[in-house]
Amino acid sequence: MVKEVKTVKFEPVIGLEIHVELLTKTKIFCGCSTTFGAEPNTQTCPVCLGLPGARPILNKRAVEFAMRASLALNCDIVDYTTFDRKNYFYADLPKGYQISQYFFPMGTNGYVDINVNGESRRIRIHQLHLEEDTGKLLHVGDILASPYSRVDFNRAGVPLIEIVTEPDVGSAEEARLFLQKLRTILLYTGISDCKMEEGSLRCDANVSIRPRGSDTFMNKTELKNMNSFRSVQRGIEFEIKRQTGICKDGKEVVPETRHWNEDKGTTTAMRSKFAASDYRCFPDPNVIPLETDSSWIEEVRNQLPELPDEKQERFKEEYQLPDYDAEVLTSSRELADFFDETLKDYNEPKTVSNWIMSELLAYLKAEKMEITGCKIAPRQLAQLLQLIDKGTISGKIAKTVFEEMFQRGEDPETIVEEKGLVQIADEGELERIIEEVIEANPGPVEDFKGGKKKALGFLVGQVMKATKGKANPQMVNKLLGEKLK
Repeated sequence: MVKEVKTVKFEPVIGLEIHVELLTKTKIFCGCSTTFGAEPNTQTCPVCLGLPGARPILNKRAVEFAMRASLALNCDIVDYTTFDRKNYFYADLPKGYQISQYFFPMGTNGYVDINVNGESRRIRIHQLHLEEDTGKLLHVGDILASPYSRVDFNRAGVPLIEIVTEPDVGSAEEARLFLQKLRTILLYTGISDCKMEEGSLRCDANVSIRPRGSDTFMNKTELKNMNSFRSVQRGIEFEIKRQTGICKDGKEVVPETRHWNEDKGTTTAMRSKFAASDYRCFPDPNVIPLETDSSWIEEVRNQLPELPDEKQERFKEEYQLPDYDAEVLTSSRELADFFDETLKDYNEPKTVSNWIMSELLAYLKAEKMEITGCKIAPRQLAQLLQLIDKGTISGKIAKTVFEEMFQRGEDPETIVEEKGLVQIADEGELERIIEEVIEANPGPVEDFKGGKKKALGFLVGQVMKATKGKANPQMVNKLLGEKLK
């Protein structure tokens, strides 16, 4: 029996549960602040602490953000929903239950398309629902061997959406790509800052394996504590490998919740897996049902910006950009806006795209900086490119100017004037320098006359070196060619 199992090839079946904290100023059922980083337990009240007699009042902005996310993710929005009590007991849950949309989730039947090795893959979204966040446990030492834990209820009651996918994810890489695409879409909508390091975007993965080609679902495990895209991919890869080993030994995977240890690169059992019936859900009697009519939904739809896929198609059609350029430029709303704004003053899409991708993004990556922290304004990049076109500076000098712009935020004209970087375009001066270069390099001159065309490039380089890159390259090529003839 074991030998037969060892010959079976298995494939992963993965579903994701993503929790996203919404960027409202106050919590979902009370007026407490949602500001991140406050002293523990300073942003609480009787409502979010679940004290007797406290009555929750629904935050309209949180509902609209959940509707906005549903529309952006191609979901159908319900016209009627209740808020339900999901009962379980844990130290970070002050009421002993969580208020969630269990029976009538806000959005259903959505999808996100991702690009996997050049092919489009559709990941279906089962549902998107609104709920309140729990508190946060601060463990002393190792989470599984901690002598005690502290609890901070500042996060309790912060509005969340939970996005649950169908088990359509076929690999750890697909999970990472989906999560990255999802984060980009949500950032475009403005409903969350999606900072995984601060817990405003958290991903749990339900992982199982099955014989390749089979329709049978085997026992799954739920992975928690994956706080980066890299962690998600590594955690799922480890769990697939672990479950495959168990099944090939003829054993059965235990359905449980497991903790991902980033340092050790392993998963560890935390607790047995809850079944839906364990939560004993029922409508919360303190929160009235919510109706969302078509006019409200359309009002929210009109607030949506141009989303990544739409913007990517527009960049390709309107600006004739390659797929790769369009994908990179739309990877964040701010970067796409930077590109669009630059084109208002310098309408050469491919040139602007090249400078953004080769220069701007390289500097941002080196400084570990987001585009929002960049000192260069779109109009300044446009001005720099105009200086090249006018012949004021060469492309090489422009890169030096760009570096100064990135560090200081000054206009390119100011830097060029201050550092004396204006391009040499005076024929008399260039002829004098060219004659000196020809006299100093008789070997390459003879090589060129003997038919070795590459020698011309060497001589042009010597002229550029002599002028510290300030010579007009086109004029140098023209004058040098004439002299050598």
